[in-house]
Amino acid sequence: MELEYITRYFYKIFIGFGWSENMAALGNVIINTVLLLTITYLFNSLMRSLFKKALGNISQKTISEFDDYLFHNKVLLHFCHLLSIFIIKWLMPLILEDYAHLKDEVDILLNIITVFLVITFIRSILHTIKDYLKSLNSFKDKPIESYLQVFLIFSWSVGFIVIFSILTGKSIVEFLTALGAISAIILLIFKDTILGFVASIQVSVNDTVRIGDWITMEKYGADGDVIEINLASVKIKNFDNTITTIPTYYLISDSFKNWRGMSVSGGRRIKRALLIQATSIHYINDEQLEKFKKIQLIKDYLINRKNDIDNFNKENNIDKEVLLNGRNMTNFGIFRKYVDTYLNQHSAINKDMMIMTRQLEPTAQGIPLEIYAFSKDKVWKNYEHIIADIFDHLLAATPYFNLELYELPTGYDFREISNMNPTFKA
Repeated sequence: MELEYITRYFYKIFIGFGWSENMAALGNVIINTVLLLTITYLFNSLMRSLFKKALGNISQKTISEFDDYLFHNKVLLHFCHLLSIFIIKWLMPLILEDYAHLKDEVDILLNIITVFLVITFIRSILHTIKDYLKSLNSFKDKPIESYLQVFLIFSWSVGFIVIFSILTGKSIVEFLTALGAISAIILLIFKDTILGFVASIQVSVNDTVRIGDWITMEKYGADGDVIEINLASVKIKNFDNTITTIPTYYLISDSFKNWRGMSVSGGRRIKRALLIQATSIHYINDEQLEKFKKIQLIKDYLINRKNDIDNFNKENNIDKEVLLNGRNMTNFGIFRKYVDTYLNQHSAINKDMMIMTRQLEPTAQGIPLEIYAFSKDKVWKNYEHIIADIFDHLLAATPYFNLELYELPTGYDFREISNMNPTFKA
């Protein structure tokens, strides 16, 4: 009764001034509305100040950053807006006592505003939770954005259903019943969203991709680090600083290479070959062997190997006047042993992982001698430097073993031949 008296206060004053009932009622509504909005604004400001001060006191006593995220995402602001709209919804029917025909329209408007404020409040809470979880090490590589978007879509969907129910006066059950009839159309419209949501769950559950993983997807020109996984797409920052966006669903429907295994392992693989010209490979004689013994890395190996071969040939009465007979060493085999020993002593090679020097199948470009090992340093720049240092050394070492590297002839080669033989025509 007291509130009714207050809301009619100006009406009685205006009647006392001799105003007509209609004019007094209109003036009463206008003044009360302005006062209500002003009081609500002051209440909103006061509550925000109180909450901010309380939050500041709490943050000083805790080490958690959750309260910082609450402030950053304006959770308290949206909460104060909700309190304010509830006050307006409570008092507005009393203010409109003389305009009963407007009560329903105003009530519908205030209900719609309330729905939007509730959704923004929920949205701010979800963003706060997302930011807090992303600050934890255990969640930094998880696709939190995808789940956030799902909750937001669900919130907005419920909000629009409620708004539609408010506008039409139909119950939510009736609206959902009608919605079931057009579910096929809805599924078609939200097909990409549904596929993205399913893909996000599979990616997370199966631990296929994490934020920060280096992935390569040649089909879409992607080669870099994953910086974001959301409901619709995956963003990859390539090494040239461009951004490639791939639909999340393609992570489970198409193939791609994830380099995480290399990143968490003890080394990064080196797999590269030298092409040795076949005509430069030959057996070595004693004179050449003495020359090779001056190479410190393989000196002991050559001495022991020479003794084993001599004993075998002697026991089997091998005629060594022909070098082909019996067991022999080749310059290529000695070089292969040198490379293997060099890798095993290299400080940048991980000795706990596979180290192998192998000869591959002969090709038209020569005999490939492949280096298979793992560098300790997995950083791309350092990795390339390690490979360059190793192959610089091996390329320079090849002539010491009377071996030649294969290289396609150039114009310079033809000019040299022409200078040596004027009758030659390229």
